[in-house]
Amino acid sequence: MENNFKTEFPELMAGKKILYVHGFASSGQSGTVTLLRQLMPQATVVAPDLPLEPEEALKLLDEVTKSEKPDLIIGSSMGGMYAEQLRGFDRILINPAFQMGDTMSKHGMVGKNVYQNPRRDGVQEFIVTKALVKEYVAATERCFNGIDDDERKRVYGLFGDKDPVVNTYDLFREHYPQAIHFHGEHRLVDHVAIHYLIPVIRWIDDAQEGRERSTVLIAADALADSYGKPVASLHKAYETLLETYDVLVVAPAPTDDHAQITQWQDWVEEYLNAPAFNRVIFANQLKLLYADYLISRSEHPEFMGTTLQLGSPDFKTWEEVITFFSRLGGQ
Repeated sequence: MENNFKTEFPELMAGKKILYVHGFASSGQSGTVTLLRQLMPQATVVAPDLPLEPEEALKLLDEVTKSEKPDLIIGSSMGGMYAEQLRGFDRILINPAFQMGDTMSKHGMVGKNVYQNPRRDGVQEFIVTKALVKEYVAATERCFNGIDDDERKRVYGLFGDKDPVVNTYDLFREHYPQAIHFHGEHRLVDHVAIHYLIPVIRWIDDAQEGRERSTVLIAADALADSYGKPVASLHKAYETLLETYDVLVVAPAPTDDHAQITQWQDWVEEYLNAPAFNRVIFANQLKLLYADYLISRSEHPEFMGTTLQLGSPDFKTWEEVITFFSRLGGQ
């Protein structure tokens, strides 16, 4: 766990049930399951050991969803492929292996394998045959069948930009709009869970509860230094605000150069990443924006809410901004 950021979010998914669907050669006793339980101690995390055969795994998952009625399903790698097929639930797919048969062949999974985590049945080794690979190919062919508009809204995909195992971002985008890159590889490590997965879970939790948060706008001039890099303590402030506020980035709307829009979208994806997905707006008339707070280096007397001028005597750095909002407690 990291020391500079929170590693427990007791209010998140409190009293709700999360089904975690593990990846290939893993189990419901993986470190990821332990991590999810630590991050969301008031939620119940259900994590069954999946059978090796895909048809049996899907049958088990169907039974589990009917009996447990999870509020959220999180699937990683192979588990993401299975989770996509569990329709009717809010889902987060992390590096989903939608082409599992090809993945098994390309990465030398055919033959004798060892489970990476202990399983309840005590089995430690298993054999992957060519026939089993064909079963996985057949199972993945059922992905994306019969998706309607409601399903498209209920599924998020998180994709590591340095994943050496699977790369299904474009395939996911063909069927679901909420595809998000994160800085990382294939496994759901602590850093990815805290900085990228938790914000997405918070959006889903808010939507389920009909929870509306006060809105904080961050002007583009408060984000970057003269070299185009994030200013000091920006990430700390941004993630602190996300816990209690709806945070959006406001960039100037170009009059004739749409490349500027792409430039800001790329900057946000590079430095703020998943937590800022679909959270960038472009406007030159801030008086037209409805929000509770605006953080900017410039004065904006036309803004109808409360303006915090970064760099002013009261808010010299983002640390002073953090202190201000911590005292408000989400108001």
